[in-house]
Amino acid sequence: MIRAVALDVGETLIRDDRIWGAWADWLNVSRHTLSALVGAVVAQGRDNADAVRLIRPGIDIEAERAAMEQAGYGEALDESDLYPDVRPALAALQGAGVRVIVAGNQSARAGGLLRALSLPVDAVATSGEWRVAKPDPKFFARAVELAGVPAGEVLYVGDHPQNDIAPAREAGLRTAHLRRGPLGHLWADTAEAQAADWRLDGLAELVDVVRLQ
Repeated sequence: MIRAVALDVGETLIRDDRIWGAWADWLNVSRHTLSALVGAVVAQGRDNADAVRLIRPGIDIEAERAAMEQAGYGEALDESDLYPDVRPALAALQGAGVRVIVAGNQSARAGGLLRALSLPVDAVATSGEWRVAKPDPKFFARAVELAGVPAGEVLYVGDHPQNDIAPAREAGLRTAHLRRGPLGHLWADTAEAQAADWRLDGLAELVDVVRLQ
């Protein structure tokens, strides 16, 4: 039985276009260049922040992010960043009596921006607020705590097989791999993605998953 659904953020709920566009502008390179480098490091199984490091070797990501914020290039998020199926799917899940939480690898500021969107969810938390990030098992322990039900009754939904699906399974959660965004498409046929309890092409499918349990 699934009593709670926990969702990743980047390329699960929101598009990452704005984030990478801001970095490209800040680093004074074309958005195409940075996008291509992100794709390259993702294909190599590396941290996508390595794309920034390729442009500016030795960069301190957190210090640079703070500088961007101070200069007015900080994180921003609005309704246009959401995938179209997000609000209807989350509302339907709540309507089905499931506790819905958002828990992803984002900054503390992003957590505030997500709450400001007033999504139909019961709670929002980010790795920046928890000071622990996926794939650390402690992240999923915090997610289970936020869900308020046993791990086996929590379904974690994400696009990243190595950061979302594999560690969530190891932590005892049920899992759903979302075939969306660069990671979701590139690694859809990997063993980690195929090991998910469910494989989805969109969030609307979650309602049937929950109702059939």
